[in-house]
Amino acid sequence: MTTAVEAAARPQDRVVKRPTKRRRDWAKWGFGTYFVVFLLFLYGPMLLMAILSFQGYFGGITFPFKGPLSANWWRSLVNTHVAGSTIPTHAPEIHTAAINSLKVSLAAGAIVSVLAFSLSMAFRRRWPWRTDGTAFYVIMLALMTPGFLLAVGTQLFWAYMGLGTGIYKTALGANVIWGIPFGFLVMLAVWNRYDPRVEEAARDLGADQKRTFREVTLPLVWTGLFGCFLFGFTLTWNDYDRTVLFQTRATDSLPLEIGGLTFTSGVRPDLYALGTATTALSLLAIGALLVVASLRLRFRGAPVQRVEEELGVVEGIDTEAAGAAAAPTE
Repeated sequence: MTTAVEAAARPQDRVVKRPTKRRRDWAKWGFGTYFVVFLLFLYGPMLLMAILSFQGYFGGITFPFKGPLSANWWRSLVNTHVAGSTIPTHAPEIHTAAINSLKVSLAAGAIVSVLAFSLSMAFRRRWPWRTDGTAFYVIMLALMTPGFLLAVGTQLFWAYMGLGTGIYKTALGANVIWGIPFGFLVMLAVWNRYDPRVEEAARDLGADQKRTFREVTLPLVWTGLFGCFLFGFTLTWNDYDRTVLFQTRATDSLPLEIGGLTFTSGVRPDLYALGTATTALSLLAIGALLVVASLRLRFRGAPVQRVEEELGVVEGIDTEAAGAAAAPTE
């Protein structure tokens, strides 16, 4: 006992911990600073545009901010005249262009989601002579082609066919071609984490091919379909260069109307209000996707309150009642 105590008390066996100065991780701080600067570069113009849209009547298109704080430029998007001014606004043209853009964007989103989903389903099968790689690059060719060249080629093709161009014929087709590669990549990402054994299990349990697709495959990949629709909608909603050659005054889309107002009249803060409104609509559409996906995952992750077995539902066994029934009675 004495020997053990003396051995533990020897000062040369003690570990001396000297206070060390904590080194700062400069790489982490550097990447964090770069990320903040990148966000400011990306979203700074949109924030400045939103701020300048709330200027007073004498507000300009650059800083400094000319007050007082007002929503007159936002009212000019709705009313034909703004209080304090005799100059008519561009509200009627903006309304017509917004309706045209909404219609063509919804149509493009629906077509892109269907075509991208069907293309991705085809890529799940084994192609003869390994031609799926060639088909993949052909689909991605629309992503690499400049938008204006795509519009020129589409217009020349329709002119050669002797048919007139229009926003619902040529412009819609050009935007669908532009949106298909994005939706196709989204669906490929969905299929990469999809387990095909769930379909085999459904077929083993007696479901035919249509029922398997309707009740197993589609509920598992519906978020990818919604993402394809969102890509088709937002790309068409904000597109200019693929639609500029097909414009007519009655069927102008919103980007074309904004471009026309910029080129033919003086730029005023009402364009800032319009740009902020269109950006907010795109962000709301993305937010709606995230909310729907989160709610769907929450409901799918709800705990199951009963246990299904082959012969039916197994109810919980009351052990106390079973023990009392099995006890011998005197």
